[in-house]
Amino acid sequence: MRANDPSNKVFYKGKSDDFIVFVEDAATLKNWKNDSSVPLSDVVNGWKIFVTHKHGSQGVLDGASKASLENEFGTSREEDCVEKILRGGELQGYTQRERGGDTNVQNGPLGAH
Repeated sequence: MRANDPSNKVFYKGKSDDFIVFVEDAATLKNWKNDSSVPLSDVVNGWKIFVTHKHGSQGVLDGASKASLENEFGTSREEDCVEKILRGGELQGYTQRERGGDTNVQNGPLGAH
């Protein structure tokens, strides 16, 4: 995936923290909500729950600890937590900034000589 491709995430504002799960697309999420036979693995993009430390949907993303999941959802089982986030959260689309970088690193440093 290119850095500037549009992506989707589900933002869940919890009591103790805010959580984010990335999803493939809005249509797949909607299908899953309406039909529980759709595998959760088809909905989620990268099986990871992120926490923003109460900085909203734009905060720095860290991996959620088992303790933070247990405090918020009453379980640290990731499948249960992801399901609760997807059902109770808000779908948000966004586009990541395009990453800049050296196009030809074989030329060496690009600083003044």
